Amino acid sequence: MAAKTPSELRSARWFAPDDLRSFGHRSRMMQLGYSEADFRDKPVIGILNTWSELNTCHSHFRERAKDVARGVLQGGGLPVEMPSLSVDESFTKPTSMLYRNMLAMETEEMIRSHPLDGVVLMGGCDKTTPGLVMGAISAGVPMIYLPAGPMLRGNYAGKILGSGSDAWKYWDERRAGNISDKEWQGVEGGIARSAGVCMTMGTASTMTAIADAMGITLPGASSIPAVDSNHQRMGADCGRRIVDMVWEDLTPDRIITEAACRNAAVVAMATGCSTNAVVHLIAMARRAGVDLTLDDLDALGRITPLIANVRPAGKDYLMEDFYYAGGLRALMKQIEDRLELSCLTVTGKTMGENLEGAQVYNDDVIRPLSNPVYAEGSLAVLRGNLCPDGAVIKPAACDPKYHVHQGPALVFDSYPEMKKAIDDEHLDVTPDTVMVLRNAGPQGGPGFPEWGMLPIPKALIKQGHRDMLRISDARMSGTSYGACVLHVAPESYVGGPLALLRTGDIVRLDLPNRTLDMLVPEDELATRRAAWQAPEPRFDRGYGWMFQRHVTQADQGCDFDFLQSDFGRTAGEPDIF
Repeated sequence: MAAKTPSELRSARWFAPDDLRSFGHRSRMMQLGYSEADFRDKPVIGILNTWSELNTCHSHFRERAKDVARGVLQGGGLPVEMPSLSVDESFTKPTSMLYRNMLAMETEEMIRSHPLDGVVLMGGCDKTTPGLVMGAISAGVPMIYLPAGPMLRGNYAGKILGSGSDAWKYWDERRAGNISDKEWQGVEGGIARSAGVCMTMGTASTMTAIADAMGITLPGASSIPAVDSNHQRMGADCGRRIVDMVWEDLTPDRIITEAACRNAAVVAMATGCSTNAVVHLIAMARRAGVDLTLDDLDALGRITPLIANVRPAGKDYLMEDFYYAGGLRALMKQIEDRLELSCLTVTGKTMGENLEGAQVYNDDVIRPLSNPVYAEGSLAVLRGNLCPDGAVIKPAACDPKYHVHQGPALVFDSYPEMKKAIDDEHLDVTPDTVMVLRNAGPQGGPGFPEWGMLPIPKALIKQGHRDMLRISDARMSGTSYGACVLHVAPESYVGGPLALLRTGDIVRLDLPNRTLDMLVPEDELATRRAAWQAPEPRFDRGYGWMFQRHVTQADQGCDFDFLQSDFGRTAGEPDIF
């Protein structure tokens, strides 16, 4: 039953009044070729499209926007496509994470400043999901998220390749001299062969699964491969559904609740999620006024088994296999006793209703609870004198022998310094060495780059070693793997304890007890702290200048302090027309 009448539509404020301003709005719509029958008394739906010719993950979005528009028209609304910042992972330097908050700001202001009654958010590549969703939550109009979908499996010489994960693996083999230039070129040409996001359970598929589990996509939409015709139909379904959501006044605050965020976290753990999920999920939740913390995520991780056998945490399969095995609905059905099934979703139905009839078609891809890939969830949160505000590790993706480890630190102050050193075959390093990269956090990176999967030194690669303990205040790609401790907070650039560590200091990781410490006497640390000097600012002007002054630390979600829900007053939309 409709909760709104045509006169209560947000767009009616632009088009309905008999005054000079609305005359201008109506005349400009007519300039675009519309008649009043096209835009009066019907919802105007913004299609926020993050397509770009340099965003490989979204290369199908030009066409998909047409599918959405078709659905909007069928539902009785007016579709208007609007370009949004295309935060691509492949080409953006120094890191796409620098621009997630810019996309969130743009999304919020695009919605707020235009006559939109509802929006379809088109994203998928890593930072586009949280960026779009954060902005739409703050704007508050009905919204539905359309995930880009994973690309097809990679293939080379009869071997199935997973984007990112196999790139790291084959790169190490090339550095060791085990594969030829021709073979390397073959991998290069076969690892990414269709539109869509990474087909491993990297950050892109993690974040779209989180959106799905939050209830802001159509049920199971996150699993559909980008080039499958089901994805086209899903696009049109999004268009039809958003029109109904406008009439129902089904706004994000009714969907993204504390229980919905908990559902998203549980599902993330069960999928073998990217470590980046921690930063983005905290930021998304806090935009909705939900105080999600690192400790909350660690507690859920301890009781949630990993059941998606998808690389890199899983060993055998990719997202295409996951979809054919039943997709996210099937996985959620397996763990429905751990979910809050009464949560409302964009369908207007509960999560429990959306999961009715879901089935697993391959129980090696989506494991039963009695046979998990890993007994606990995908992520663990560490604390100690190296990371008093927390750090993150992905236990299932690293060699178990490093779950408890102690060794001497080898510290690098910059990425170029580290990159140069690892190719020195005479580098003083052993398998027990703990490699450390600092000044790579939110402010120090700048922008929190994905440098945390530090390459194994060539000296160890040639000895046959493929993992070692690594620590940084950086992030790493969701397609990465290994014994990598990430997101050390506070970061070294702002004077966090990592800034005090020196080469040769002994570092101890105790994963079962969730601790990470440097075994250095407190009086020595106090001396080092007194001698520490803050580095020069990374930026002197522009967006970067604003970023470094207002971005929060990793444990707080790296949102801008002035965009969080508890900053200042909620002014609403002033009547300035």
